This record gives sequence, structure tokens and C-alpha cells, in this order.
Amino acid sequence: MTYVQTLTFHESSIWYDKKPLLSQIDIELTERCNNNCIHCCINLPECDADALSREMSTDFVKGILTQAAALGCLAVRFTGGEPLLRDDLTELYRFARRLGMQVILFTNARLITTELAELLSKLPPGRVVEVSVYGMSPDSYDRVAGHEGAFSEFRRGVDLLLRYKVPFIVKGPTFPFLKGEQEAFEAWAATIPSMENMPVSSMNFDLRHRRDDPAKNARIAGLRATPAETLAAHARNPRYLKDMVQFCDRFMGPPGDRLFTCGAGHGTCVDAYGRAQLCLSLRNAEAVVDLQEVTLKQALEEVFPAIRKIRATNPDYLRRCARCFLKGLCQQCPAKSWLEHGTLDTPVEYLCLVAHAEARYLGLLGEREHAWEVENWQERVAGFVTARGATLQTET
Repeated sequence: MTYVQTLTFHESSIWYDKKPLLSQIDIELTERCNNNCIHCCINLPECDADALSREMSTDFVKGILTQAAALGCLAVRFTGGEPLLRDDLTELYRFARRLGMQVILFTNARLITTELAELLSKLPPGRVVEVSVYGMSPDSYDRVAGHEGAFSEFRRGVDLLLRYKVPFIVKGPTFPFLKGEQEAFEAWAATIPSMENMPVSSMNFDLRHRRDDPAKNARIAGLRATPAETLAAHARNPRYLKDMVQFCDRFMGPPGDRLFTCGAGHGTCVDAYGRAQLCLSLRNAEAVVDLQEVTLKQALEEVFPAIRKIRATNPDYLRRCARCFLKGLCQQCPAKSWLEHGTLDTPVEYLCLVAHAEARYLGLLGEREHAWEVENWQERVAGFVTARGATLQTET
């Protein structure tokens, strides 16, 4: 079987463009999931017939992958929901690898079979598989996953990855009732050959991306870490201060009325129904385009640049977020505003509180200061970068 596609010099823009138009594409193969996690922002039931009937066909996904490859794309992330619910997952995986793409697979590992593990071993994805972990015991895991017996299936899948020497990493959410398991999780993660750093833990959870379930949104909001809990988690990460020095040096400063100051729209995410989005979280009608109507190239070159020009008009946003120098720390963005309020430019109070707590912890703000009122922010950031950078260099 052949896994290489041969192109002439002029058939692939990757050889003559300074930078490919698209370096990586995210494809959400399904919103359906065999878990019903208490914090999930997107999942639909595994047997949701309506969702299944609307999902992209195998050929449609292959068409997107082919378009992406022609634009210089070297990696695809298959996510969901649970992408392994798709009957054509292995076919799409082989197709992407034949195009020369590396494959990043997001999964809960419950559906990993001997056949899939063997395929991933013989035809390596080129990137590590990313496995979400919801607890270190059957009781805690199944409680989070909302499915009895999920833990044993997850461990069976992970054992298959280990047996076939498939590189993978683990990550997971942090909840108050899982605090007693955090050390055990990190200790177990350290035994996984491909783990180079501490596992990433999510705690400031997104609300539902479709804005489809107020009851679930209320539950998710109640599971979020407080600002103090967020800081405590950062303090446990040995890389945190080093990362903050580099991050603050590059990204701090008021954004003005520009809403899209991130990388959204420079790449793309495709949802389960064939709509291209600027990012995975932003699904409102103003910021998506149907790939049955336009090409991937048109979305990236024509549609997305126009969306990125949208400016804030909300007076509260202009008073606060537009003038706030914590833009590098705060997760406030059009997607988060959409999830919380159904608009693109309404401040998210929870994110503001977390960012201000973090800034005070780093010494960038006084206890009663608001970042949008600070005039000498450049001096403060420069002082932090210089002082912390020197301390870290000495410790190294």
C-alpha cells in the first residue's frame, strides 16, 4: 500500500510560497460522544440520529483534506465529540497520511481497538495522540464521564497504546472532588514515555459552544476554578513563571477596539457539518462559512479577513477591555463573549477576575487597581520581564 502522493514542483504551493496559507487544520468529525462529561462544551449523545444524519460524508472530509494539502497544510487535528465514533476514522486517517499530513488525534481512548493501535504503530501519525483523562479511579472517572464502565474501557485503550508503543500524552480537567487524585494523575503521567511536561489541566471551562443548554451552562459555570484556585494551580507548574516572562514580553498591551487580536482566522476549524470557523469556539452565524458554498482557499483569503476587521461597539468593552493592558493574560475574545453572552464584544466578568488575580500575583497590579486605568503599563511589564527573567536565569 502506498502512503505517499507525488506532486510536481508546480502542483504544491508549499514549495514556492514563503509561508503556506494553511499550516494546520482542525476537523471536528462529530459532536457525538460516548461520554457525557459534566463539563463538556460540545458533546451530543452517541446515538443522536439528527447529528449523525448531518455529519460530513467521508468524501466531503477527504475533499477538505485535499484542499488543505494544496494550500500547504502539513497537519490535521481530528477531534470531536469522540472522533473514533466515526466508522470511517481509519480511512480518513490513512487518507491524511497519504497526503503527507501529520495527524493529531484527540480521544478519550475508550474506543481504541487492537486494530487501530496496530495501525497507529505501523503507520505513525507523526504527532502524539492526545488522551483526555477524567479521574484515576472508576468512581471518579465514571462520575465525570457520565458513563458507567468508562474507566475500564479508557484503561484498556491506553494499555493498547502502550503495548503497541504508540506515542501519546494525557491531559484532563481539574475539579474540587478530584484534588485528591491530582498527585496520582501526575505521577502516572510521568511514567508515560511520550510525556515531556506535566499534563495540561483545564479548569476555566468554556460554556456550551452551541449555546444550546442553559442547564448545562449553569453546571459548567459552577465547576470553574475560582481565581484563587487558578493561581494555586499555576504555582504548582514549574514552567509557569518562565512562560509568563516570555508571554508578557510579547503579548501585553491594550487592543483598542480591535476584537480579533489572536490567531483566529489565520487558520481554520471545520465543524462536524462542514462549516469553516475562525476557531473551534466561535460558531455564531457571523463567523462561519459553509464549505459547500465556498472553497477553503476562499474562506481563508476572502471571508475570514473580512470578519477579522469587525470592531467593538459595546460601550462597556470600549471602556474596559479596549484599554486593558492584560490582553496577554486575559482569555477575553470574541469566542468567549459569544459563549457567555451571544455577542462578540461583551466583557466576560469571570475571565476579567481571573486575569486581574493573575496580574496581582505577578506584581503587575496593586490590590485595588483595574488594569484599564493603568497608564504606566509598559514600564510595569518591562520591569516584570527584566526582574523575573534575571531571577530565572540565576536559578537556572
